[in-house]
Amino acid sequence: MVEKSHTAAGGDTGWWPSMYEPVRNMGRKIADFFAPDADAAATEEAYVINVELPGVPADGVQVTVQDHVLTAKGAKETQHEEKGKTYFFSERCYGALQRSFRLPPDVSEDEISADFKDGILTLQVPKHGPDAKKQEKKITVRQM
Repeated sequence: MVEKSHTAAGGDTGWWPSMYEPVRNMGRKIADFFAPDADAAATEEAYVINVELPGVPADGVQVTVQDHVLTAKGAKETQHEEKGKTYFFSERCYGALQRSFRLPPDVSEDEISADFKDGILTLQVPKHGPDAKKQEKKITVRQM
């Protein structure tokens, strides 16, 4: 990705780029704020990823893998009954949650499994077995 840079007309003065620094990555920071928390670990056989999806029903969880990117999605629906209630504040979040992980090259995408219990999505991403590793390919060097 190419990052946009701002410079003064007479050259880089040092202060101009830093003026935009607090807001430069705001979109990414907002997305990170709404992304569910996750833990990732590795064993000899697999990568294990636990994603927090509190308040998401099991039938609302979706896991996909495409182009070596594993994505977990879910949504929490609001359930307000307004009859006779006056809300002073509401701190609970509602809406879509999504978290994506770029997979390393040593995984078996066809064997990924997902379990969901008590608001935690556990993804098991098996590694290739030793026989599935690609063999080294010798490239002939031509002398010109």
